[in-house]
Amino acid sequence: QVQLAESGGGLVEAGGSLRLSCAASGSTFSIIAMGWYRQGPGKQRELVATITSSDSTNYADSVKGRFTISRDNAKNTVYLQMHTLKPEDTAVYYCTARRDVGGILRVDWGQGTQVTVSS
Repeated sequence: QVQLAESGGGLVEAGGSLRLSCAASGSTFSIIAMGWYRQGPGKQRELVATITSSDSTNYADSVKGRFTISRDNAKNTVYLQMHTLKPEDTAVYYCTARRDVGGILRVDWGQGTQVTVSS
């Protein structure tokens, strides 16, 4: 199993920036991709961005050009740099780790960090 600890959330004004961090511990050797999801008030959880072990990235259309996902393999940490934040970015942001365990894909989730963007 992998434990994920998010940090960096908070309150920011529209147009501002935040950087989220997610540190993985445990069976990190089995991680093949990490990512961020979010769930806004009254909304379903949605994909924000993912990054694979080969640094291939994928973004939701709503954040392209504003958010950047990156990873530091030495620290087993993934980051989400968020710029030009909008009130609609307000959500709980969850870190995920996708693992290959003997050919079976498993996903671990962090507990989430709140991001609030004021207008």
